[in-house]
Amino acid sequence: MTTPSVPSQLDLATARQTLDAQPFSALLGTRIRSFGDGKATLDLDIRKELQQQNGFVHGGVLSYAADNALTFAAGSALGGAVLTSGFSIQYVRPAVGRTLLARAEVVHAGRRQAVVRCDLLTVAEDGAETLCAVAQGTVLSTRTV
Repeated sequence: MTTPSVPSQLDLATARQTLDAQPFSALLGTRIRSFGDGKATLDLDIRKELQQQNGFVHGGVLSYAADNALTFAAGSALGGAVLTSGFSIQYVRPAVGRTLLARAEVVHAGRRQAVVRCDLLTVAEDGAETLCAVAQGTVLSTRTV
């Protein structure tokens, strides 16, 4: 992983404030577990309202989690002012469990953009983690050069 120098004011507390300022994230109950050095981990409790008709976590929820984790990871490498340019997601297996984790890591960062990978996992009652989707995206800095 290569990352440029990042302003020191970006830390876990700042990332939590940013996440808390997102009304949709608050609606879903998303939390940020870790943030920094080109990485971010978000989680949310799996509840009935987030499932589709077969009892699996809805693909839209998985996509939301991937998008947000990708952006937070990139923000820790590029600075706080970032937006997702685009991403793709591959669903590996149905998502079932107690918690959804989105673990993202910058693969490469330049001055204005980062390529980021995100693994989406479910956590069972016994703590076992199961990969359910993989995403990759490009995140752009919105800072002016």
